[in-house]
Amino acid sequence: MLTIEGLRVSYGAITAVRDVSLSVGEGELVALLGPNGAGKTSTIAAVSGLVPAQAGRILFNGEDVTRVQAEDRIRRGLTVTPEGRRVFANLTVGENLRLGAAIRRDPRGVADDLERFLELFPVLRERYAQPAGTLSGGEQQMLAISRSLMSRPKMLLLDEPSLGLAPQIVARIFDFIGGLKREGLTLLVVEQNAEQALRFADRAYVMSSGTLRYSGPPGDLLDDHGLLKLYIGG
Repeated sequence: MLTIEGLRVSYGAITAVRDVSLSVGEGELVALLGPNGAGKTSTIAAVSGLVPAQAGRILFNGEDVTRVQAEDRIRRGLTVTPEGRRVFANLTVGENLRLGAAIRRDPRGVADDLERFLELFPVLRERYAQPAGTLSGGEQQMLAISRSLMSRPKMLLLDEPSLGLAPQIVARIFDFIGGLKREGLTLLVVEQNAEQALRFADRAYVMSSGTLRYSGPPGDLLDDHGLLKLYIGG
């Protein structure tokens, strides 16, 4: 479903991503791991259209979207939940959720999806009329992922979904992500928390200093803690 070929991303004289190639098949959950500053977020930003690619190609569903605007990528079914959640703090929970469906033209389907996420995360129903900025970090992450899913994406890019969250909340978020995979959603999950991401991954890539250092089955990383530490640290 997603193919990245020879991607390079730069910020002025600084190259953040160098010659990165990876793929995500339909229905797969692929983990993109690495330490802070490895180039993972820059890769996601290029795939979603938030930053330009200086070189390489990005193919989605067989179509070259390298120069396609971010909004049009969403219309094609490629949606990102960004690092740090980035909810609209001054808007209510309900307004945030409905913004996620802004590109849709099926009011009944939007209402059904809204009800689904309010049932799945009861705290969002309880705080439906509250400003999103008053939610805890974990609640904001639930809102951010739900908002992304309101667009009914074919593929979801998740950038550091565990960032800044308590361990028990992280486990709950990843259980939810695993449920999305079981429903058939295609996912690329960028994470520093390797063990959580690898629980559900079909395949894994590891980045360091802007380049890919590992590509293979997640079990190899989980079974070999020395290898995990070598690539990711901790």
